[in-house]
Amino acid sequence: MWFPPEGARQVPDAEDPPPDDAPAPPDAPPALPRAGPPTPRTPPSASGGRRRGADQVLSILGCVCAAVAVLYAPVLFGLAGIVLGVAGHLRGEPLGRWAAVAAGAGMVAGTALTLVLQSVMS
Repeated sequence: MWFPPEGARQVPDAEDPPPDDAPAPPDAPPALPRAGPPTPRTPPSASGGRRRGADQVLSILGCVCAAVAVLYAPVLFGLAGIVLGVAGHLRGEPLGRWAAVAAGAGMVAGTALTLVLQSVMS
């Protein structure tokens, strides 16, 4: 086995990483954190990535609130439908945006219907 002569300076190979406690050169970029193990990917659903009806609960409840808002307590059910529709849209439900729009339209229609019926009745 060969040993370098005593007092000789050893030069590390280019491929050898510096030890962890070695200071970084002043012009070096900051070290990036090490990534953890890769996370497993779930395969896309058989429907091509579209959500099934059971996965769109918030959007469906928003549509129901939109229908109820036309006939009963338009402000209450209209706002609830808008909130449910927006929450569904943020979760990635395709019907979420339309539920929020329908609830807003139902709230306006229910309020107008209430005003018309009150003016006719009195």
